[in-house]
Order: sequence, then structure tokens, then C-alpha cells
Amino acid sequence: MAYLLLLIAIVAEVTATSALKQSDGFTRPGPRLVTIAGYAIAFYCLSLTLRTVPTGIAYAIWSGIGIVLVTAVAWLWHGQRLDAAAIVGMALIVAGVLVMNLFSDNAHG
Repeated sequence: MAYLLLLIAIVAEVTATSALKQSDGFTRPGPRLVTIAGYAIAFYCLSLTLRTVPTGIAYAIWSGIGIVLVTAVAWLWHGQRLDAAAIVGMALIVAGVLVMNLFSDNAHG
């Protein structure tokens, strides 16, 4: 259940971050409300996740998946270009999250 809550937190954060760009400096009410709601949901679900998942592990997963998803959204919907260095960097982030989860004694509390 904790990892499902973490996934919900990540999706909510990615949604909020994407809406933040669309809010045009918080001047557009629709995207502004999506941003506020998304971050509220994200941090609430993260707080519930931290009841059972170690903070470092949860945050590594949050950050790694979040970076990749935000970048994918920016590439698909905002036309952000990704060069080889960006792709390699994201692959290294994902590899780091996997190493922490698969090989760290702290990964399972």
C-alpha cells in the first residue's frame, strides 16, 4: 500500500509541476488550482508513505521517477528537446534508484 501511495504522490507532483508551467506565473486560475491541489495530494500521500518506507528510499524513488516523468511530459507536451546528455543523465538517475532499492539494506525499513 505504501508504494501505491508513493506512486499517487509522484503522479500528483508531476501533474502539479506540469500545471505550474501552464499557470503562467500563477496568473491563470485553472492551472493554478491544479498546481495547488496536485502538490497538496502529493505531499499528503508522501507523508503517509513515510510511515513505512524509509525517507531516503522514498525520496530517491520520488525524485528519480518524478524527474523522468516531468521530462517526458515536457518533451511530449511542451516541445522540450532532449539531447544525449539529458537521456544519459536520466538513465543514471534511474540506475541509482534501482541500486538503492535492490541492494541497500535500508530499502525495506
